[in-house]
Amino acid sequence: MARTRIKICGLTRLEDVQAAVAAGADAIGFVFYPKSPRYVTPEQAAALIACVPPFVTCTGLFVNASPEEVAATVAIAPIGLIQLHGDETVAESAAIAAAAARPYVRVFRVKPDTAPADLLEYEQQCRAAGPWFTSLLLDTYVDAYGGAGKGFDWSLIPKELAPRVVLSGGLSVHNATDAVCEVRPYAVDISSGVEAAKGIKDGRKIAAFVAAVRAGDDLIERATHHECASAAPVPR
Repeated sequence: MARTRIKICGLTRLEDVQAAVAAGADAIGFVFYPKSPRYVTPEQAAALIACVPPFVTCTGLFVNASPEEVAATVAIAPIGLIQLHGDETVAESAAIAAAAARPYVRVFRVKPDTAPADLLEYEQQCRAAGPWFTSLLLDTYVDAYGGAGKGFDWSLIPKELAPRVVLSGGLSVHNATDAVCEVRPYAVDISSGVEAAKGIKDGRKIAAFVAAVRAGDDLIERATHHECASAAPVPR
């Protein structure tokens, strides 16, 4: 059975990087948006990335940065994946990724009136724009960049799209298991939900969040096995 991937975002300290890795995170994120309380310089991120073991993906979050700015950051901080969270158009997003020569995740900030077809159409546009697009990250629309720790209506996510998306926005230890079971996303992304303060992570919350996600995976696997067993022919 597919395992839900986990990303811990907004890391600023070595001990938080170590806590995320120890808990089993598949990816960690660094925020290169100067107005964010979780902002790190490319040099700070590079020092933290140097302590990350292999097979943990380091990502960089950008908001309305130019292709040149992103490429310059990546040249200093060797991230493997870009996340674009601003007002970049589909074409601009593709150009940024091409300039940095990195795959990217594109945020879609879900509004109450977002239709499932809107998500499918936007994903299709991103894929058609260039080869560097990997996935949509679904976050909650607020009057700021980032979801501000608020959730959205998961039922808006089309079932055929869910296995390809990164689910974010208002996730916590308390709802992570339900999120995995209801949405079945490819990955989940959390920042404020595992913090002691803005930019300061809580290692116990990180570990508890990872455990909650894994609990969702286990529930899905048990349900799948039960369905298979129920569908099996009865021996004569």
